[in-house]
Amino acid sequence: MLAVRSGFRCSVLVPLSAAVVLATGAGTWYALAGDALSHPAGSTTAAAAAVPPVAPAAKAMDLPWPAEGQSSVEVEGIGSLGTRGGRTPVPIASVTKVMTAYVILKNHPMRADAPGAKLVADQRSADESYSSVETTAPVLAGRTYTQRQLLELMMVPSGNNVARLLARWDTGNEKAFVRKMNEAAAALGMNRTTYTGVTGMEASTRSTATDQLKLARAAMKDPAFRRIVATPTVTAPGIGVEIPNTNRLLGENGVIGLKTGSSTPAGGNLMWATTQKIEGTSRLILGVVLHQRANTTPTEGGIAAQEASRTLITAIRSELPAALAATAAPSRDGGSAPNPLDGRIARAACAPRALAPPPMSASSHRGGFTCAPVS
Repeated sequence: MLAVRSGFRCSVLVPLSAAVVLATGAGTWYALAGDALSHPAGSTTAAAAAVPPVAPAAKAMDLPWPAEGQSSVEVEGIGSLGTRGGRTPVPIASVTKVMTAYVILKNHPMRADAPGAKLVADQRSADESYSSVETTAPVLAGRTYTQRQLLELMMVPSGNNVARLLARWDTGNEKAFVRKMNEAAAALGMNRTTYTGVTGMEASTRSTATDQLKLARAAMKDPAFRRIVATPTVTAPGIGVEIPNTNRLLGENGVIGLKTGSSTPAGGNLMWATTQKIEGTSRLILGVVLHQRANTTPTEGGIAAQEASRTLITAIRSELPAALAATAAPSRDGGSAPNPLDGRIARAACAPRALAPPPMSASSHRGGFTCAPVS
């Protein structure tokens, strides 16, 4: 995102609606709203729902929520751990690229280990590789790239030029692709989100932590997407330069993604994903932290988002097992403690089918191509 860079430097930037969620086979998630199981995210009912209640286990946890901005967390099969900071849409910077990748993969599905379609980089995308005011990734005009290679260059070093190239490839022009992004957001029930570009450079692209959590949940169902956002480094084809992932939390505390984003108006943002084995079952934990140190510098905001997320993730992984055990503890009369979800789940079963860190090290490379200090 927007930043003034000195030389070719790469600094770190760091970046569910948190409804009570149930995993119901095949990775499908449904949200509990009110007294009954609501329609899947994307329906009018889901889009209009207020911030949903937290899971019972969340009430037994004292999480270190960021003091500023917005944040929201959800655990697969358990539900929301809470939302903080309100629901006023804010700029999200390069977290925008999660929706760009989501739309590309919906329109051009690929297996987790497949290269995907082939496309040729145009002169514009190559020229934009040299930008000094936005994050870019090196591409060569006339060179053939695979879909996977370009998705990696967009998501790992956060290449804005690659995001625009993919949008033109998919739809012919960026405006048409942005319409697809907003249509996808509406289908996911992201009713407080507006996309005005494919990169997040525009401060007019705005969303909320709860909306972005819905997107994280949907995107992480795609095996190809999961593998791409978990990639620690990518080598630029034809250039031979190895570029690190802007998400410096990868590999610690079970973190397997997702996407950073920072700019002066957006502050630091991070959509993250981690896994934890609880009672023999590996659970996916998704979180979004937005608007950290807004109106400072992209680097300061990015580091703040990373640190806030690291603190939150560490606490969740430490407290969640005990909180779940406490909520499942037997009552004094020897029976199980009542589960406030039981009645709603039972009623849902009869419902109609409609339910259906420290500062990052700098990295530079030759030829004017840079992964930049903002993403």
